[in-house]
Amino acid sequence: MMTLRPSGERGYADHGWLKSFHSFSFAGYHDPAHMGFGNLRVINEDRVAAGRGFGTHSHQNMEIISYVLSGELAHKDSLGNVKGIPPGDVQRMSAGTGVQHSEFNHAEGQTTHFLQIWIEPNVTGIAPGYEQKTFAELDKRGALRLVASPEGAQGSVLIHADARLHAGLFDGEESAVLALDPQRKAYVHLVRGQLEVNGQVLHAGDAALLQAEDRLRLAKGQAAEVLVFDLAP
Repeated sequence: MMTLRPSGERGYADHGWLKSFHSFSFAGYHDPAHMGFGNLRVINEDRVAAGRGFGTHSHQNMEIISYVLSGELAHKDSLGNVKGIPPGDVQRMSAGTGVQHSEFNHAEGQTTHFLQIWIEPNVTGIAPGYEQKTFAELDKRGALRLVASPEGAQGSVLIHADARLHAGLFDGEESAVLALDPQRKAYVHLVRGQLEVNGQVLHAGDAALLQAEDRLRLAKGQAAEVLVFDLAP
């Protein structure tokens, strides 16, 4: 079974310096029908104006992934990490017992466009941690590149959650098939472009929620960038 969630049905908040689409209930957006999917709790598509950002705030017991689409995100946390996150990098922060961090766009005249993703951990009370890796465009071209997993498999960032995240780029005749466990859930988020997901056309910001499916087929992309989550039931 596959359910489509159109981009226009997401929650939206405009704070002037921040424009954010919420795939699931978050902050002032509350929808009992969309509180998360499996252990995937948050996908916020954020656009941060130049010179602005999120001041220091705290998190606990959550696996947080930042996926930058354009611009650069400056990260600083209480673990001592001071990093710039450019497009192509995946950042993982395990909040564990507690971490404070800030995120800013220091680029003059340029908006930072990124996805903030929260996945519920399968272990709590751990020491907080940080990891950041670059994934080459070539590795995602016409394929689903594993970028986050519980084992850190294939050079992916390691998350303390029963979930795996793949990223792919598809255009023209490029296609991919991913075997799914019908006992688990899968969530497809189209970051940009257009793409067929199991025969259904998705446009930028659309999502497909899959249950009891054994296969995911991606094809007929038009400048498409996609994230695919393999999630706990």
